[in-house]
Amino acid sequence: MDFIHTPYQPGETIAAIATPPGEGGVAIIRISGNNALDIAAEIFSGPVKAYKTHTAHYGRILDRQKQRVDDVLLLVMLGKKSYTGEDTVEVHCHGGSLIARRVLEVVLQAGARAAFPGEFTFKAFLNGKLDLAQAEGVQELISAKNERAVDAAKHQLQGSFSQKIAGFQQALTQIAAILEAWVDFPEEGLEFTTMEVLCTDLSAIATEIEALIATFHDGKILHDGLTLCLIGRPNVGKSSLMNALLDKERAIVSPTPGTTRDVLEDSLRLNGLNLRLLDTAGMRDTEEHIEREGVRRSKEMMSQADLILLVLDAHMGFHSSDQDLLDQIPAGKGIAIWNKIDLPHAPLPALNFPHIVAISAQQKLGLDTLRQTIDSVIWKKGPPSKEEIVITNVRHKEALTAAAEACRSVIGGLQTEISPEFLALDMRNSLSELGKIIGTNITEDILSAIFAKFCIGK
Repeated sequence: MDFIHTPYQPGETIAAIATPPGEGGVAIIRISGNNALDIAAEIFSGPVKAYKTHTAHYGRILDRQKQRVDDVLLLVMLGKKSYTGEDTVEVHCHGGSLIARRVLEVVLQAGARAAFPGEFTFKAFLNGKLDLAQAEGVQELISAKNERAVDAAKHQLQGSFSQKIAGFQQALTQIAAILEAWVDFPEEGLEFTTMEVLCTDLSAIATEIEALIATFHDGKILHDGLTLCLIGRPNVGKSSLMNALLDKERAIVSPTPGTTRDVLEDSLRLNGLNLRLLDTAGMRDTEEHIEREGVRRSKEMMSQADLILLVLDAHMGFHSSDQDLLDQIPAGKGIAIWNKIDLPHAPLPALNFPHIVAISAQQKLGLDTLRQTIDSVIWKKGPPSKEEIVITNVRHKEALTAAAEACRSVIGGLQTEISPEFLALDMRNSLSELGKIIGTNITEDILSAIFAKFCIGK
C-alpha cells in the first residue's frame, strides 16, 4: 500500500496541487505544516510572516535564482484556524498543468514534502479538526454524483452522523459501567438497576442502531447509483428505448434482427440519480458466433444488474421465450415493458408480474410513466428526505452491525443469567466497534486504506 503513515511526523510540512488537472482560471497549491510560513517566505515576494491569518496577498513566486515564476495570490491560515489545524498557506496561481507543477516544484525545492493522497484531511483528523466519519464525509462530498448524495455527505461532514454514534456510545457506556461494577464488586450486591430495565434499554439502543443500518440500502443507491439492464428478444425495441431514455442516438436501430452484438453502456440521469444503462443483444438461440457471444454477455449483465427492464413487443405479441425471460428475473428486480403500442396490436395479455408499463419508444409515449415506475421500484419505501441520516459506507455498516449484534448478545446473556464478565466483554466489543466509525479505536492499516482513497491535495 502506498499510503502508510508510519512513522508519522507531527507538523511535517507537505504540499500538493489542490485543484483538478487540466486548464482553468486558477490552480491552487496547498502547503501545510510547521514550516509552511518559512517556505512561503522563501518563495514569495512579500513579508509572509507579517501577514495576519485568513488574509490574501498579491505578489510573485520566485525560484532559487529569484526569477519570477508566476504572479499569484497567497492566502495565509494560521494554526487551529486552518483546515488541517496547522499553519497553512495556499498559492493561487494561473490555471494550467505546467504552471501549477512549476510552482509546486519551487515549493518542494524550498523544503516541503509531496503530500500523499488525503494527507491534508489526515492531518485535520489527527489534529482534532474532524473525526474519522467526518473525514470520510469529505471524500463522500467530493465523489457525490447527485444532489441527494451531496445531502447525505453533508450530514456526515457536519457531524450529524458522528453525533448519532456518540449518543449510542454514551448510552452504552452507562450500561457497561453497571456491568463492570457487577464484575468488580460481586459481593457488594450493587443494584444500580434491574435486569429488566437493562434489557429494555439495550433493546432500544440495538433497535435504533439497526434502523440506521437499514438505511444502507438507500445510501448505497445514493452513493453508487444503480445498473439498469435492457433485455428482450431481437427487434423488440431495446435500442430505441435506450435512445429515448437518453434522448440521443446512442444505439443503432435497425429492423434486421441481431443488430446489437455487444453490450452498449451509457450514463442516465433519472429523478436526481445517476444510473448506468445497458442495452444488450437480443436473447435468442443462434449459431452465429459473434451474436452467440453477445447473448452470453447479455445473460451475464442481466445477472449483475440492479434493475432489469424486460422489453416486450406489443405489435408481435407475447412469445414463449418472453415467458422464459420473465421467469429468470428475480422478484422485485424487474419491470416488464410493452413497447410499440403505437402500432396495431391485439389486447395485451395479463402477465403475472408486479410492474408492467406500456410505451412507444419510437414515439416517446409513456416514458414519464416508465420513469416513475423505475423510481418506485428503486425506492421501495420512498427516497430518503434531506434531513434523514443515511449510511453510505460499507465500513460503517459492518461496524454498526457488529455493535448491534454485541448488544443483542448482552440481552440474551442477561436473560439467561450468563456471568457478568462475559457480558462486560460484549459491551466493550460494542463500544469498540462504534469507536472504529469515528476514529477513537482504529488501526494504522485501516487509516491508510481510508485516506488512500482520497485525491492528492485534499
